[in-house]
Amino acid sequence: MEEKEAKETAVGTVEEVLPNQLFRVRMPSDELVLAYLAGRMRLHRIRVLMGDQVELIEDPYGGRARIVRRLT
Repeated sequence: MEEKEAKETAVGTVEEVLPNQLFRVRMPSDELVLAYLAGRMRLHRIRVLMGDQVELIEDPYGGRARIVRRLT
C-alpha cells in the first residue's frame, strides 16, 4: 500500500466569522483565505472565535482551506 502524503499545514488568524461555520483567515503573508471547520472539530464542538490562531490545511487546487486545530 502507498503511504499517505504528509499534508502541509499553515497557521493563520481568524479575521471574520461567517455563516455556516465558514471563516475568513489571514495568513502570515497578508493573504485572506476562506476556511471551514474539519469534521473532528465539528464533532467535538470546538468553538473558533475572531482573533484565534488556527492551524489549517490549504487545498492544493486553490479552494477553501480546512481548519484542523485551534491554537489559542
